[in-house]
Amino acid sequence: MSAVLNRLYWDLCGYLRPMLKRVLKFSKILAGNYSKNSMFQSVTAIFMFGSLLCFFVVMGSSYFYMFPSSEKVVETNRSRDGNSISKECNVFDGKWVVDGSYPLYNASDCPFIERGFDCLANGRKDNEYQKWRWKPKNCEIPRFDVGAVLKYLRGKRVVFVGDSLSRTQWESMVCMLMSGVEDKRFVYEANGNEITKQIRHLSVRFETFAFTVEFYRSVFLVQPGPAPKHSPKRVKNVLRLDQMDDLNKEWIDSDILIFNSGHWWTPTKLFELGWYFQNGGRMKLGMPISNGFKIALATWQSWVENEVNPNKTRVFFRTFESSHWSSGSRQNCKVTMQPSLKVKGKQKSSISDAIIKAVNNVSIPVTLLHVTPMGAFRSDAHVGSWSDNPSVPDCSHWCLPGVPDMWNELVFSFLLSQ
Repeated sequence: MSAVLNRLYWDLCGYLRPMLKRVLKFSKILAGNYSKNSMFQSVTAIFMFGSLLCFFVVMGSSYFYMFPSSEKVVETNRSRDGNSISKECNVFDGKWVVDGSYPLYNASDCPFIERGFDCLANGRKDNEYQKWRWKPKNCEIPRFDVGAVLKYLRGKRVVFVGDSLSRTQWESMVCMLMSGVEDKRFVYEANGNEITKQIRHLSVRFETFAFTVEFYRSVFLVQPGPAPKHSPKRVKNVLRLDQMDDLNKEWIDSDILIFNSGHWWTPTKLFELGWYFQNGGRMKLGMPISNGFKIALATWQSWVENEVNPNKTRVFFRTFESSHWSSGSRQNCKVTMQPSLKVKGKQKSSISDAIIKAVNNVSIPVTLLHVTPMGAFRSDAHVGSWSDNPSVPDCSHWCLPGVPDMWNELVFSFLLSQ
């Protein structure tokens, strides 16, 4: 289209240029005939100058009419999940900016935040880590409108599936939504459960709006099980890489389904505790963790394609969340006062790469929440020693309010963009 407009513009130039020449020639004739009249010379000069000025004004106006500024021209395409998005806007490419309107809620007013994530209540003195908002380079994430979100979620079922970082995001979402509920007595855990690290299912119901926000603890997504008979002594348990967690039947009938995994796919959480892989009914004692994770993701992909109804359920998968341990032993955790200026490679993760590849291969729409680059800067926002167990440092989990709130803002922006 721009090529056609460009051609038309230069054709117009070619048409007007001879007219300008004729005007100038006529002016010269007049000037020659009346060269002795100084007053007429002045009029002629003004006439010639005016003609030139009008020519350039016309050409300039026609150019900007046909070619508006690049700030107003936005070329769009359709995303895999059907939303209109700008080719120039990647919401995961940006920076953190100070915003005095944050945080979005008060942790002390929300009974669903674990004590271990309420850093201020656990003695943290500074609260600047709560004042940062994520700003993409070429667009804006819509401001969180709790009224609009509550209206959108009416009658729906939101389900989080994953590890403790998924539980943190679940707690964040519940607290964000509670900020818009007048009578908080009508927000409660449906089964009377307390929020603990080991519980497998939590469900907070917003009675006034008839929806639930649920969490299912499934740190590997695939099925854990006991070691087969005659296994080596070092094998205590197995991960059946070709079978989804047996809780999966509880996830299917949901309207919004948000996955995460990765933090338990480490030697310390697997091999050192006696966990090994099983695939196709056979033990895979020598299989690297990275290969096991990829097979588990392939199992997840197959499950999504065969079990999830894309006309009902909106699926998200969040990538690996950056941690900021000072050493590989996870003993040294230095929480800074401000976000880091340098990401030091933390914007990348092999776990995230595997998730991105799996999501791209799914045949039904799945929205990727690529939060790894965002978290890479936030060395200031971790729990650190401000937990319910200060003797154990924590540079993996996040204080609430904090970074997980932004993950949920992104989720809501994708949902409401429909």
